[in-house]
Amino acid sequence: MREIVLDTETTGIDPVQGHRVVEIGCVELFNSIPTGETFQVYLNPERDMPPEAQRIHGLSSAFLADKPKFAEVADRFLAFIGQDRLVIHNAEFDIRFLNAELSRLQRTPITFDRVLDTLALARKRNPGGPNSLDALCSRFNIDNSRRTKHGALLDSEILAEVYGELLGGRQTTLGLSALDAHKVTYTQVAVPPRPIPLAPRLTAAEREAHAKFVKTLGEKAIWLAFEGSKT
Repeated sequence: MREIVLDTETTGIDPVQGHRVVEIGCVELFNSIPTGETFQVYLNPERDMPPEAQRIHGLSSAFLADKPKFAEVADRFLAFIGQDRLVIHNAEFDIRFLNAELSRLQRTPITFDRVLDTLALARKRNPGGPNSLDALCSRFNIDNSRRTKHGALLDSEILAEVYGELLGGRQTTLGLSALDAHKVTYTQVAVPPRPIPLAPRLTAAEREAHAKFVKTLGEKAIWLAFEGSKT
């Protein structure tokens, strides 16, 4: 099954207030394993960059000035995600922003029935505990030292690892553990022969019919080798 781990960076927290997407990062998974295929783009938000947002992701208005607008990359983005499931941490935030961008172009919005929110999944696994991406990295011993600032593609790559752990651990992503962690002790039990053998269930007529059928199979029939092994 193909899935897309997705993250965005924005100019603020509410698209209704005119805030825009400034980066989209996606990682392709197949059967929960990264394929190596990614999609990443910086976007010109066509507005200023508030200082508080820049402190989070480090993207300035000057850096984004020559980047494409969302309208210029919308087709490439939609082609990459296709109709496959989207895996997003705190999905409502990203989907609201993406749908606001799509709405400006009068394009079909992304529906939540195709979204898996890893924040909700983490809360089921660890109710009441911290479930931010950094907290999950700490819990699952995932190296996030590169994450000095938020970045959509980097966060998607890290989330792909977290998602594998939320699904059941590193075995899902072929990160095999040491064999000692999976040692199984077997106890051999001797089964004594039956004091009274079971009576045969085949009638004499069935045995005769079977013998006639075997003769029709020819001299190279595999069944003859089996019959010989019993003599």
